[in-house]
Amino acid sequence: MNKKSIVFTLSLLLLVPILLTAQPSNISVIPQPNVVEPKNGVYSPGEEVQIFGDNATLSHLLKYASNMFEEDFNWKSVISTDKRKSDLTLQLSKKANPTDGAYSLTIDKKGILITSANEQGLFYGLQTLRQLLAQKEEKSELEYINITDEPRFGWRAFMLDEGRYFQGKDQVKKLLNEMARLKMNVFHWHLVDDQGWRIEIKKYPLLTEVGSKRTSTQVGPRKWDSPIQSGVPHEGYYTQEDIKEILAYAKERYITVVPEIEMPGHSSAAIAAYPWLGSSGKQIEVPINFGVSKDIFNVVDPKVFSFLTDVLDEVMALFPSEVIHIGGDEAKYDHWENSEEIRNYMKDNNLKTFADLQVDFTNRISNYIESKGRKMMGWNEILGTNVHEYQAEKDSKAETELSKSAVIHFWRGDIKLMTEAAEEGYNIVNSLHTETYLDYSYQNIPLNRAYDFNPIPKDLDAKYHDRIIGTGSQMWGEWIPTSGYMDFMTFPRIAAYAEVGWTQPQQKDFDRFLKTLPNLLEIWKNNGIYYAPLKEAMPK
Repeated sequence: MNKKSIVFTLSLLLLVPILLTAQPSNISVIPQPNVVEPKNGVYSPGEEVQIFGDNATLSHLLKYASNMFEEDFNWKSVISTDKRKSDLTLQLSKKANPTDGAYSLTIDKKGILITSANEQGLFYGLQTLRQLLAQKEEKSELEYINITDEPRFGWRAFMLDEGRYFQGKDQVKKLLNEMARLKMNVFHWHLVDDQGWRIEIKKYPLLTEVGSKRTSTQVGPRKWDSPIQSGVPHEGYYTQEDIKEILAYAKERYITVVPEIEMPGHSSAAIAAYPWLGSSGKQIEVPINFGVSKDIFNVVDPKVFSFLTDVLDEVMALFPSEVIHIGGDEAKYDHWENSEEIRNYMKDNNLKTFADLQVDFTNRISNYIESKGRKMMGWNEILGTNVHEYQAEKDSKAETELSKSAVIHFWRGDIKLMTEAAEEGYNIVNSLHTETYLDYSYQNIPLNRAYDFNPIPKDLDAKYHDRIIGTGSQMWGEWIPTSGYMDFMTFPRIAAYAEVGWTQPQQKDFDRFLKTLPNLLEIWKNNGIYYAPLKEAMPK
């Protein structure tokens, strides 16, 4: 072989991995799997689909698969004890890719085989099969195929804000169902805010007796500037039994529920229930207007700190999530500035700015959460850098360093703040508001813009890429009073964000995504989800 032939052959060999990961595919699955190899041939299941699991621990997944066949497709199915007669086999393998959620799916003359190193991967393989089957009018023929797949990020989240409007269990379960279909694995539950406290805390019953109710709600087309009130009371909260039910429902779908309990700001509902929590010393009511309140916890009062740790104790007893979100965003310092108690504490502890005081408080909360074997997460203001025009210049940058164990939820500010945090060793979930906020109109974030979002900043050195652990899509509730309006704003953008979190950039293709989307739209329609038509989701 001459030199030119050797070079040409080596070049072809180098291209093989690229061809395997970038090949065109006609399969319609969202998020797009990372390696798809169509084969020649078709497999025909029997009249009664036989399902087999190679491990005794898989009984719940076998039952899930059986229910999937019967409820989604009206196919008869039976759980088999004989692998040789199986149409669908679920197989745990120590030799498989150990990444959480990775799986392989093969359809050939032997039937359908889903293999993974973990149960989550088997579940995701079933979701891929579920979408493939949804495209079939009947089960007579399934094309041969090999799919090898794994998620790009370990944190693929949807956030629901119920502090503003209580939505209830049915809406939460509907969202969890669609998250599972799209292989999203974190349900970030924003349970408290200025306008409502939505979680039962047994030690402090007034949080829900008072804090879960408001007498009216700001409404109208002018939104934040609206002088119009609904005149209709709004209330609602989840009992701890309700939460246990939802947690069990999420667990069945391999979704981790991360609770968010806001502190030190966005605390008006709590202060309305227990006025001694606030820094102003005044009795207030649960706000009927939206926007950022000046009310803030008195974080230097030991009694207030004990209240917050008591709340966290009950929250952590309910939620098994390793991560506990404490908010930390949009804290206004006006009431701190007017408090002699606050100023004395800052002087005694050599805290120069209110930003330093917030970081000091956040570190104390972080230490407490860590002492319980958990990890704290908060919006990027917890770093102590001002990203709001209403903060005084003197409070723009804290000298106090945030605990390195904290997870940063980046939503606002110069992207340089995110790259610096990654370089300093923080783990980050990138939920930049201009790209991921589902309450923003389709004019601001059309479907294609949502799809094109890359959570890894372009200027971040490759050696820090693993510090970006994932992304979230946020449904803030101020102007989303009904489930139908929430559906309209969430669907179909949630499918785009699912692919952002799962699929490698070189595998993404918006034209392919659009061709695949009608299959999901039909599923959503059949499930009573009032999604935005594509002409609305992509305005000219």
